[in-house]
Amino acid sequence: MEREISRRTALASAGAALTTSLFTGRIKGANDRITIGFIGIGAMGSGNLDFAMKIPEAQPVAVCDVYRPHLERAEADARQKGFQVKAVSDFREVLADKSIDAVCISTPDHWHAYMAVEACKAGKDVFVEKPACKFVEEGQKMVEAARKYNRIVQAGTMQRSGGYFQKAAEIVKSGRLGAVTFCHAFQSGMTEQKGFGNPPDGDPPADLDWDLWLGPAPKVPFNPNRWGVKAATFPTFRYFWDYAGGAMTDWGVHLIDPIHQCFGDPMPLAVSAMGSKFYVEDNTQTPDTMLATFQYENFLSSYESRTCNPLPMFGLGQGAGSVIHGTDATLFVNRGGCRIIPNKKSTEPETWEKDRAMSDMNVPHWRNFLECIRTRQKPISEIETCVRSSTVCLLANLSMRFKSRIDWDQNKWTCAQSDMQRYLMATYREPWKLDV
Repeated sequence: MEREISRRTALASAGAALTTSLFTGRIKGANDRITIGFIGIGAMGSGNLDFAMKIPEAQPVAVCDVYRPHLERAEADARQKGFQVKAVSDFREVLADKSIDAVCISTPDHWHAYMAVEACKAGKDVFVEKPACKFVEEGQKMVEAARKYNRIVQAGTMQRSGGYFQKAAEIVKSGRLGAVTFCHAFQSGMTEQKGFGNPPDGDPPADLDWDLWLGPAPKVPFNPNRWGVKAATFPTFRYFWDYAGGAMTDWGVHLIDPIHQCFGDPMPLAVSAMGSKFYVEDNTQTPDTMLATFQYENFLSSYESRTCNPLPMFGLGQGAGSVIHGTDATLFVNRGGCRIIPNKKSTEPETWEKDRAMSDMNVPHWRNFLECIRTRQKPISEIETCVRSSTVCLLANLSMRFKSRIDWDQNKWTCAQSDMQRYLMATYREPWKLDV
């Protein structure tokens, strides 16, 4: 056990790894377009395909999904924008295609690590959606694969490419907030008590490969909510433990990651969380209400997921955000803007908002990825940054589910509680196996 989760060539050597150039000698010419295969083209995947098609350097050449209507829609969308793409149902065909330079992985979370590692082994650069992984061990292996095979791996934490979030990091690093001892990340909203309902298990749609959709996850009967592809909702697979981690890994990564960006990607020393389904009565499994606390070396931070009450926090009229409290001022940032609120009442707040250049995130994030493929430099959301933010969220879920405080040792990339260590390890259904 100790040997498996203390591979110092991966996350234990984070400092050296993040400062090393990723040059491999494979730099495309200025007029060459980067060929990309898109794996998983549901809600997020379709968005990523659209973002990439807006950048002249990108050449989409393949789309892949286990659900036929998704393939047909993606093919039509690409054709309308002047791209002829090959449509396949098995991601292994994309990875085996030597004409493809890079892949975009926008599958359900339980597939992220396996596909990313296999793509690195196949010599392809990778854009992988957040959260990076479903198990802590998976994230470590993703970093290990990126290093071993000298791949550019950009994570889908696209806020790092947004101007408001870059401004926030600049302000915090400048010391304008004074000493910081507390941070707060939150989301709020209002869900119906019936939630997504309680549909019975049944047969999957004829044009869906349910077994391949499940992949390394446990074999279970098809249920519409486990799959979660509906016209009126974002996919609900994220609310089942077999595939994701609920709001904590869906929203929490986006809200905790800006705090990490501001402070140089630290890891907490300890994590403690509570939560439950207090109100919603559907067949999903993850909590409708959750509160997590993280102790870092120099500050405490909390994450609040409140989906049964939409009241904004801090009187700022926003349903989600990241807040950093200092002795001189407080900083609030989200996708709508960035604000400094001084502690002295005589000083007016400073606000950045309604700025198109600062609010753009996704296209700049893709542009950064493609540029780094050419230069072999570290992208702005290099995989280790997302693994760190994702791991924090995974630990919070474990703390909540097993009613245990978790003390974290980032040098060994494990926790002090020996009875919790096995839950950090990836468990895959045969024949899938995660090997770097």
